[in-house]
Amino acid sequence: MHGGEAVRRILLLTPTGRDAQHPGMSPRFAPFAAPCCAWILATACAASPPHPPQAVMVPMRDGIRLATDVYLPSTHGSHPVILGRTPYGTATSAGFGADGARRGYVVVVQDTRGRHGSEGENLPFHRDVADGADTVAWILRQPWCNGRLGTWGGSAGAITQFQLNASGARGVQSQHLVVGAANLQDVVYTGGVLRKSLVEDWTRITRFQDDALARWVAHPTRDAYWGERDALRQVRSVHAAGVHVGGYWDIFAQATLDAFVAQQERGGQGARGRQKLVMGPWAHAVLQEKVGDLTFPNAKRPPNNLHDPWRWFAATLRDEPNGLIDLPAVTYYVVGDVTDPNAPGNAWRTAAQWPPFDVSPTRLHLHGDRSLRLARPGRSEPLRYRYDPAEPVPTLGGVQLTLPAGPIDQRILESRPDVLVFTTKPLSEPVEVTGRVRARLWVSSDAPDTDFMVKLCDVYPDGRSFNVCEGALRARFRRGLAREVPLRPGRAEWIEVDCWSTSVVFNRGHRLRVQVTSSSNPGYDPNPNTGEPLRCHTHVRVATNAVHVDAAHPSHLLLPVVKGSLP
Repeated sequence: MHGGEAVRRILLLTPTGRDAQHPGMSPRFAPFAAPCCAWILATACAASPPHPPQAVMVPMRDGIRLATDVYLPSTHGSHPVILGRTPYGTATSAGFGADGARRGYVVVVQDTRGRHGSEGENLPFHRDVADGADTVAWILRQPWCNGRLGTWGGSAGAITQFQLNASGARGVQSQHLVVGAANLQDVVYTGGVLRKSLVEDWTRITRFQDDALARWVAHPTRDAYWGERDALRQVRSVHAAGVHVGGYWDIFAQATLDAFVAQQERGGQGARGRQKLVMGPWAHAVLQEKVGDLTFPNAKRPPNNLHDPWRWFAATLRDEPNGLIDLPAVTYYVVGDVTDPNAPGNAWRTAAQWPPFDVSPTRLHLHGDRSLRLARPGRSEPLRYRYDPAEPVPTLGGVQLTLPAGPIDQRILESRPDVLVFTTKPLSEPVEVTGRVRARLWVSSDAPDTDFMVKLCDVYPDGRSFNVCEGALRARFRRGLAREVPLRPGRAEWIEVDCWSTSVVFNRGHRLRVQVTSSSNPGYDPNPNTGEPLRCHTHVRVATNAVHVDAAHPSHLLLPVVKGSLP
């Protein structure tokens, strides 16, 4: 089977056989399997495994049994093992399992609890912490395991790896994690705002049980439910070397970076100092050149093979001296002007750490004349707009899964009266921004709760405005995600909106732009502005929101400028 055909078959797979209890998934299943494309292309070249996989029902600590396929090499004895746990059906990883067996690995692919052939409640990531630990313990007891164990997977398959990490279980020496999140709350909420289209579409399309979404909605704050599922809290118990692959416009962009930094700097022995990061200009499907409206040169060809799980596992499970362990810790793409072949950026770089540069953030202030300038503002009235939940701003590009994602021309949104737009003068020289972007705003509202969304955009000389990064904050969570504090109507308060991270060179003649608004539907759940519990509101109301831009309330963007000068 050639690579293109392998990808097509995997992405349009209809589960059969023991998966029949979950009727054939919609072709819209494709976006969730897409992160596996690179692996399928690299691994699904031969026609069949040495032997058909062994189908095993592996018991968990509570007696529930999970359907597990075991791909064994043709040679007898013990071997390194690679584990993948997936909610999408073991058949979606058949090509990987067969190729692993041909390469001399035992590959174990398991349906997560309640999915396809597995017993238990059909809920997303519900018991993956304990189930992952129990599965690892079972593998280490098998005669075909030589004690060296790696884990593998993308998207949900990366999340299950992180959930295993949250268990504190020992025994895993290597991980290959593509577009995942270590903190499960980051999957469901951003700044306390429910990621509406992502979680609604995903739970529906993948056919989790009817109350799956309601269980997540019941936990809008950072409570014990999310704490148990936050692998970053157990980072010192992680002892595996790891590769983290992500994209700037991926739904888990910042989560990928946070997990890499945490395990690289605070992981246990075997993990600390042995993590690698590959960050590209991608959405949820990695190793692509076209993302949104733009095509990035060489984006699908990182300068090393860290994205190849076979080379990584050869280095970490077989100690093969293939050079990957000695590579710089960080490989990242710098976005540039795609219309100018001589523009800086649009290139891969390496670094020893993330962020690559230790710079103090530059304050770029919002002004009453809708300009963005280094200078602090003087006297100015607040800039007000009306946010009507019945007519929210539509989601256009950005960090989405089932909606069009990536950089998309924003001009149609920037003409709306409920979107505030602030823009610099054209740049006299290129300006590079690499690292985390935050907006510190002074805001007020006549409502007890509302949302604030911020986007940073790159405005080309022809007027097109492309979103670079973005963030959202539900105002009741302005003092932290663990508690809800209502707004005092009319009172100006300071908030910080995390716009995640990027690496981009704004070219000469381009302008930087910031959008501030209060909705982005259906990407984010519209705030009814009433202050009532999440999705329990009895009515909706229009909110008059304001951004304050005067000397006493200097709203600004914090930019990690590493080269060039802003106006």
